[in-house]
Amino acid sequence: MKDDDSRPLIGIVGPCGSGKSTLIAGLEKHGYRCRHIAQEHSYVKHMWQAITNPDILIFLECSFENSTTRRKLNWLPADHEEQLRRLSHAREHADLIIDTNILNSDEVLARAMDYFKNRIL
Repeated sequence: MKDDDSRPLIGIVGPCGSGKSTLIAGLEKHGYRCRHIAQEHSYVKHMWQAITNPDILIFLECSFENSTTRRKLNWLPADHEEQLRRLSHAREHADLIIDTNILNSDEVLARAMDYFKNRIL
């Protein structure tokens, strides 16, 4: 559901530990309107569209190893794979995919900001 704010709505999805909250905090400091979409916890593949329907969707990639290290998760690889399965529809429709395995949080923010420079936001 869109609110009355005229700024584009940016949705952020990715597995646990991928940096969604960190990216949202950075973007909001720059005046962007963001929503964390917990698609990784939903069995409804299009929940990201049904609940938020963002103008721009950013998918953050993160490996099992990095997810479990960053969040101190007691997971099995199958748990991470299940999150990726639940995120597959959102990943297919993402406007921007950022691999957080190879970038630090400042670089992830810079990638998103660079993408926005090429769009009217």
